[in-house]
Amino acid sequence: MKASDLFVQCLDAEGVEYIFGVPGEENADFMISLEQSDQIRFVLTRHEQGAAFMAEVYGRLTGHTAGCLGTLGPGATNLITGVADSNMDRAPMLVLTGQGSTARLHKESHQIMDAVDMFESVTKWATTVYNARTIPEIVRKAVRIARTEKPGAVHIELPEDIAKHEVDAKPMTPRRYR
Repeated sequence: MKASDLFVQCLDAEGVEYIFGVPGEENADFMISLEQSDQIRFVLTRHEQGAAFMAEVYGRLTGHTAGCLGTLGPGATNLITGVADSNMDRAPMLVLTGQGSTARLHKESHQIMDAVDMFESVTKWATTVYNARTIPEIVRKAVRIARTEKPGAVHIELPEDIAKHEVDAKPMTPRRYR
């Protein structure tokens, strides 16, 4: 299966019900995979900031983790205000951003920026998926960190070339705990 399919299956397994956001070219594979999910509902928003605030309010009212989605560059920067608010208000949230191909991350390529570095100061944890086989562990860790102790926002960046990789991993079985 494609890594983006695995990513969505892992979100399904963790009980994510909503992702609010604006799709873009770099998260197109993720969006195609998301369409196949029976559990996760994607809510298209007009602006990424609105998506972040919607995910925050959902998390604050329900205690469950919702996602907000943006593409690279300006899409990611538009999320930052709602993400910071979610983290300060202790609402569990998954921040999902696309990224350009890993082969061009070192270049001054169109709209490529270090979103993980940007989100580190306003989230509990921020990371990039560099290996498709690590997606189940990354999603599990992200959801657990978002929900535990003082809930807050967690950021996962998925580069477009990694999203296309074929992978034979499976989602981890969730273990609920108090």
